Amino acid sequence: MYHDFLLKIFEAASLQRWNDKLRPTMLTELDKQSHKMIISYVLAKYEESAGNDVDWIALIERGLFELIRRITTTDIKPPIFHKIKSVPEQYNTLNAWVYEQTNQYFDGFPNEIGDRYKKFIFNTQTDQVDKILEAAHFYATKWEYEIVERANPDDFERNSIRGSIDAEVYKYFNLDGIKRLIKRESIKDFVDLCGALRFQKRWSHLDRVPQTSVLGHMLVVAIYSYIFSIERQICEKGRVTNYLTGLFHDLPEALTRDIISPVKHGTGIAELLKQYEVEQMEKEVFKKIPPEWHNEISRFTKNEFSDTIIEGDQEREVRCEELVNEYNDDRYTPRDGTLVKTCDLMAAFLEAYLAKTNGLASDKYTDAMRNIYNKLESDSIGSFNIKRFLLNLEPCLK
Repeated sequence: MYHDFLLKIFEAASLQRWNDKLRPTMLTELDKQSHKMIISYVLAKYEESAGNDVDWIALIERGLFELIRRITTTDIKPPIFHKIKSVPEQYNTLNAWVYEQTNQYFDGFPNEIGDRYKKFIFNTQTDQVDKILEAAHFYATKWEYEIVERANPDDFERNSIRGSIDAEVYKYFNLDGIKRLIKRESIKDFVDLCGALRFQKRWSHLDRVPQTSVLGHMLVVAIYSYIFSIERQICEKGRVTNYLTGLFHDLPEALTRDIISPVKHGTGIAELLKQYEVEQMEKEVFKKIPPEWHNEISRFTKNEFSDTIIEGDQEREVRCEELVNEYNDDRYTPRDGTLVKTCDLMAAFLEAYLAKTNGLASDKYTDAMRNIYNKLESDSIGSFNIKRFLLNLEPCLK
């Protein structure tokens, strides 16, 4: 049921953006969508501060649905896509084709997620969640184009592209978060810091196809954490918390770089690095975001793989069994860190597996997959047998 879906997400790492322009760095769809979801978080938090309700489940799921759609329609340039969208008959035909190509990725998923995907694909109405996602989409595009623009100062399309993107961003000036980003308040520095994680490549000591960045990896872990939270029947606030933990769990690496596991754990410096991350987060991250976000971002990044609940406004660590059996309730805002860690390991395994299947036959990948497999603490998540899935991919691990 999950096999094709788990691998499908990684297709976004191979999809090049702005590939008709000179680019000083690789820009991929996976990184763009990850940055977009981080910006969506920022915009949604400001909406809540303004007294507006935000449907976080809808925000997360529609972000995922849009990623699947983008993977399928990526060859269509934005001006052409918007032209198609302006003609309802053509747009409906395109959506029907997209659904036909992609609906199998949600076949058999619990909690009627497949039905919500179909509704998303054919929906023509917009609400506050759609506005947040669209605003984040265009701001993330603007962020990317500022990189491309510097490398193409004499591009004949420069003015039209810049004008078009700016016009789309300004359409959402009524969102407090967009207003603050445009005015270059300190929250822009936070968004820039997160965006820069696309420059840090995972497995930097090895060649890989496709390459993935720390930024893209965070979205993969977030999506896996959300999907398997549904499989594990975690409450709604728990699903949201697990997703956001995945989305931000490697944020401190913007301050320390992605230090590979053999160096981090084999030299005994892991604890020292963790303390340094805490200090740098205080110094470089928390001053860029509103104080009322500090506890939440700290929870997503400090002990991101611990199983915790919120009780009496205080975070408290519990055993995994307790979280699932006693505290799986919205009033506790549970975070299944064990699940997020499993998803992190699964994403790392698939990164190595895809490199190997794409022709990079290094023993280091087999060794890495074996080490990751041995770190898994459980065989299954709900009805999904993780170890059987991974062994089917790489039989030599037996």
